[in-house]
Amino acid sequence: MTFTKMQGCGNDYIYFDCTSVDFPGGAQGEREAAIKLSDRHFGIGGDGIIIIKKGQSADFEMVMYNADGSRSQMCGNGIRCVGKYVYDAGYTKGREFTVESMGAVKYLKVIKGEPGDKETWLSVDMGSPILQAEKIPVAAQGDKVIMHPLTVEGKEYKITCVSMGNPHAVVFIDKKPAEFPVCELGPFFENNAFFPERTNTEFAYVEDRRTIWMRVWERGTGETLACGTGTCATVVAAILNGFVDAGEKITVHLVGGDLQIEWSGNEADSVFMTGPAKNVFTGEVEL
Repeated sequence: MTFTKMQGCGNDYIYFDCTSVDFPGGAQGEREAAIKLSDRHFGIGGDGIIIIKKGQSADFEMVMYNADGSRSQMCGNGIRCVGKYVYDAGYTKGREFTVESMGAVKYLKVIKGEPGDKETWLSVDMGSPILQAEKIPVAAQGDKVIMHPLTVEGKEYKITCVSMGNPHAVVFIDKKPAEFPVCELGPFFENNAFFPERTNTEFAYVEDRRTIWMRVWERGTGETLACGTGTCATVVAAILNGFVDAGEKITVHLVGGDLQIEWSGNEADSVFMTGPAKNVFTGEVEL
């Protein structure tokens, strides 16, 4: 079966075009392929697989699996790559279209690049952030979870929790996260009982009111070079805590590149994410 390897800020997935064919083996085949093909030593290598289908409530559908075979509701970097793929393939006549994932519809716009270019820049309306504890979900009393104390491996951290279609716990630290023990602590945050559906965890340093540095531990995958929804959640959390300015484009430096995020600060308003999507290579794999 033909696949395309793509990446957004280093967040790399294996993409399958199932707009006119079914993926072999149905959902079970998809899960097994995610585990097998994501392996960077014995497979193609990636943070998971994403299957592109025709949409029912949108122009296209994105079916995403993490490297461990678990389904994921949303991936900001992944959805930009889906946008680039369908734009390059000529599946959409315009530069604006919609993509759904597990019932959530996102609005995409190509802002730089022509079909066939190696890199394309897209802006995505990621929808409004979910801040209610029970909807994120987190095991907390009350409405919002802002600078909530959480003990992990004997140390107390302050977390701010946001869902962008998937749960995030944002931890603000006092220096750039290059040397922060993300890989050591990430699994303990992910599997903490405070998060009934596990969580993605962002470790973020606010450099100034327009700039954030961030590393991320993604549930079901581990540390990745970038996370689009996590970047959105981090900027939302920073605005909620008064660290950066609402209504401004905030640049977030990730290990794999930069994303720009904008949110008004109004809970009903959408978060907008802008960043690149790139082709890596195309090949054939036996499933």
